[in-house]
Amino acid sequence: MFCHVSDVVRALIELSQRDAAVGEVYNVGSTNEITIMELAQRIRAAAGSESIIQVIPYEEAYEEGFEDMLRRVPDITKIGALIGWKPDLSLDQIIHDVLQFERQSL
Repeated sequence: MFCHVSDVVRALIELSQRDAAVGEVYNVGSTNEITIMELAQRIRAAAGSESIIQVIPYEEAYEEGFEDMLRRVPDITKIGALIGWKPDLSLDQIIHDVLQFERQSL
């Protein structure tokens, strides 16, 4: 689901160098599924935070009539077959990098 920008850029560069990729659509992302609650818990732990994670019902978080996918797990078979791509960086590394960037921005 979540993918580091450096992995996405690497995929795009490699695809741009392949004639077979022209006009095609490719999924780029991690195939490791995680819930938003699990993500929040991992971020909180990585940040060393004791913040309370507040769960807001779907109906309150989104306007009436809004529809979204409940699960997102990209199928990267096609891009893997063409260029051998898969993400290199783990979710924990992504979280670490984002926290480091945000802390430097303060």
